[in-house]
Amino acid sequence: MHLNFPFMVRAGRPMQAASRDAYIEQLIEQVLFTVPGERVNRPDFGCGIQRVVFQPGNSEVVTATLFVVRSELQRQLAGVIEVQDVTARMDGSALEVTVDYVDPAERQRRMARFRR
Repeated sequence: MHLNFPFMVRAGRPMQAASRDAYIEQLIEQVLFTVPGERVNRPDFGCGIQRVVFQPGNSEVVTATLFVVRSELQRQLAGVIEVQDVTARMDGSALEVTVDYVDPAERQRRMARFRR
């Protein structure tokens, strides 16, 4: 059983479970949008990609960001996913990140897209 994120306890209701696909997408989202230092007991967790929105949009910033995102996903989710590709683009004022990965348990390639 995989717990749904964000975890909620409601009176008279059981805990909500997530499918494996939803659980993995939630883990990826947490790594992408958690700013390092935000978690008390895991100060090195996350890559804080939302900070890129306020950076100049040149190719060096994009390349460096994608390198950090890929390395953090590989480091934080080792054994859960195998990262194949990470892309990011700005769409107006929104940041869209796409992660192509393989779920080693099912040996299936999947894609997760996040927009903020």
